[in-house]
Amino acid sequence: MVAAAKKVAVIGASGFAGGELLRFLLAHPGIEVVLAAASSGSGAALADTHPALRGMTKLSLEKVPSPGAWPQLDLVFLCLPHGASRDLVPTLPAEAKVIDLGGDFRLQDAEAFASFYGCEPPPAELQATFVYGLAEVTPAGEIAAARRIANPGCFASACILALAPLLERGLIEARVIIDAKTGSTGSGAKPSASTQHAGRVNSLYAYKSYAHQHLPEIRQALAKLAPGWGEELVMQAHSTPLVRGIFATVYAQLRPGISVAVVDAAFHEYYAAQPFIRLADHRSPNTNWSRGSNFVDIGWVSQGRELTVFASLDNLGKGAAGQAVQNMNLMFGLPQTTGLWHAGGVI
Repeated sequence: MVAAAKKVAVIGASGFAGGELLRFLLAHPGIEVVLAAASSGSGAALADTHPALRGMTKLSLEKVPSPGAWPQLDLVFLCLPHGASRDLVPTLPAEAKVIDLGGDFRLQDAEAFASFYGCEPPPAELQATFVYGLAEVTPAGEIAAARRIANPGCFASACILALAPLLERGLIEARVIIDAKTGSTGSGAKPSASTQHAGRVNSLYAYKSYAHQHLPEIRQALAKLAPGWGEELVMQAHSTPLVRGIFATVYAQLRPGISVAVVDAAFHEYYAAQPFIRLADHRSPNTNWSRGSNFVDIGWVSQGRELTVFASLDNLGKGAAGQAVQNMNLMFGLPQTTGLWHAGGVI
């Protein structure tokens, strides 16, 4: 007997992450999207906002329902600006699970949240109901049992996955420097001087030095793998002319006596059962490999005790919508790969 499709809603459906999420969900064999909503919802066809979805759905882009007016739902996806989910979550149907693609519930430290996000943190009792949803690092059982998931950030996903096997086995020294680059879609659909084509196409610059909101998220996740680790980690974000993609270069020093063969074994054994991690071993990946997919490509090179790790993913895929679908699959008892098992762009 075929199980009934799970009914889901996407809130913040007009943005890049919301549109990408709908692209995955509309092709998912176990899901029925019953609501696509945004503050700009006018009742017009959803395909007018996302023309790539033409022929795939007859849904309209609606306003966010008022409390008590929600349809019957199994899960609600929130693709909202920082600070918006904390107010909406308490008004959602009690029976619906939640996956928040924003940053409101990623950090457990309220002071760090206020400092890096520049807004009031969610109430501690509400934040405590969310599980951090990075399936390759968070125990799968915790995600499967969760009612609410905080979807990781795009930079954070790449950096954590690049470092997790090394920290879990204690292979590197404490001082780590990350040079991370992102495409313009990471800034959202609302245009600004730094994201419009004319200002971005020939431009490369650093931003949010020592202040990027994903830095405490990375430290928090890695400290769980190696208690007390992370304070000496430095991450510098860069804006690039790419439209989509994250490329993180991680510079670390191996502990004395650690060979590259030990590093190789750490990566291959740690990710042996993870379907979306592809290892390039002793070379650099390319952002084209994962574009449009949920894959993460990780490579590494070394010279003596110096180790450089590269991690590449699609900021709208594994960095947002794809990861949210992967978490949803775990929450509903489905294989992680359901609706996600396809390659990225060929070129």
